[in-house]
Parts: sequence; structure tokens; C-alpha cells
Amino acid sequence: MSEHLETNRAWWNEKVSLHAESGFYDVKGFKAGKLTLMDLEREELGDVAGKSLLHLQCHFGLDTLSWARLGAQVTGVDFSPEAIALACSLREEVGVEANFVCSDIHELPGLLSGRFDIVFTSYGVLCWLSDLARWAEVIAHYLEPHGTFYIAEIHPFASVFYDRCDAEKLEVHYPYFHDTEPMRFENQGSYASGGAAGTRHVTYEWAHSLGDVVNALISAGLQIEFLHEFPYACYRMFPFLEPDGGGWWRLNAKHGCIPMTFSLKAYSGGA
Repeated sequence: MSEHLETNRAWWNEKVSLHAESGFYDVKGFKAGKLTLMDLEREELGDVAGKSLLHLQCHFGLDTLSWARLGAQVTGVDFSPEAIALACSLREEVGVEANFVCSDIHELPGLLSGRFDIVFTSYGVLCWLSDLARWAEVIAHYLEPHGTFYIAEIHPFASVFYDRCDAEKLEVHYPYFHDTEPMRFENQGSYASGGAAGTRHVTYEWAHSLGDVVNALISAGLQIEFLHEFPYACYRMFPFLEPDGGGWWRLNAKHGCIPMTFSLKAYSGGA
């Protein structure tokens, strides 16, 4: 498994500079005071002022620092040293208090102590995890009694469809159900930098059904408050998606309507 992890880490390390320069992340706008969070997670998670927040798989920290701008006491975690280095640099540049830790999620309890009022993660995170049971255990480990876990993520149903630049319609291509053996991809560029940017690189990903997500959290002792599904994506997941003017991408009537995003909120039990 370490080979898969290290291969993926190398891909993310390479993409940090490309992503930081991309319009997708709009670092310039963030430095000028823009929040990078979507309205969805801000509305569903609610007021975070004065609360401690652990952000898992934070990349180079724009959302983490945005939560800090909203008053949270934040700690961001990512397995990419390049991403964490940039996050720390941005923290100093914009003058926002934040803690950043470089760690794979599975190993985090050995590096980071304490508990948090909120554990947060979002958009494109689960496919990089081989073990959702361990992921959920780590979440439960870090939550204060009655603490909140929140995720907004790409819907696993949408992830079964062919998504390359020559896609013309919804066509099932990838598995929905989990397999311990990951899918192997050869990538050039990324979702943020375009298909032709950067060197060609192998990555490994795992499918996780919606049931896998819910049951992993329940098995770790969390209580589900809600599970919501939405017919739009946070990025141009398929080349035929159209922007809706509100930051989301949608299918037109020709291609039908499928769930492309889900959100889930859960609570830990008492002490």
C-alpha cells in the first residue's frame, strides 16, 4: 500500500505549483480577502466562530484559512509536503492564525494530539483513501464529545461515468463498489490545470459507495444528522457540463439529471 501512497503523494507534490497558479483556485483573489468555501458548506456547517476545526486533506490550505477568517481555530492536514509548505507560506502572507500538519490520515493520531469541535473535509478526497473504516476511526478519535463531522464531496454515483475530455454523454465506465485493489490512472494535468499541463504521472484511486461512507461513520460511533444529494458538481466533472453562474456545474436537459455532489453531517456521542 505504501507504493500507492508514495506514487499519489508525488503526483500531488507536483501539482501544488500548477494549482496555485490556476484560475480554479484563484490564489490572488484569496490573498485579496476572498473566501474559497462554497455557500453549501458554510450554510450547512453553520457558524464556526470560536470553534476548533480540523480540516483533513486540506491541500494547500485555502479552505482551511477561509474557515480561520470566519473565526475558527483551525488545523489543516495533508500528506503532501509541498502543499503544507505553501499553506504555511500563505498563512504568514495573509496574517491568519492556523496550524498545518503534514501526515497521511491513517498515521495522524501518532503526530497530532487533542480533540476538535469540528472535523471537516471536502471535494475529491475519498477516492485517495484505501480504507474508509480507518478514516472514520480517525475522525471519531479527534472529535470532542458531541462534536460535528461534515463532508461535502463528489457523489460516488457520478464517479462511475466516463469523464475524459472526449466524453459526449453519460456512459458507465468505472466501478461503483469498492475493491481493495485500486484503479490505476495515467494523468497529464489535473482538474485545475487542464489536460495538457504538467508531466504524465500515474495515480491510484479507490471507489467507495455512498453506503460505504455512511456505514464507516456509523461503525466508528458517529450519529448521522443528514445526508443530502445535489444535481451539480463543484468543477467541470464532464466536458458537457455547463456553469450555472453560482459556482456550480450542471447537466442540461439533453443529458438528464443525476446526483453529482453529496453532503453529510454527523455527531460524536457523549463523553
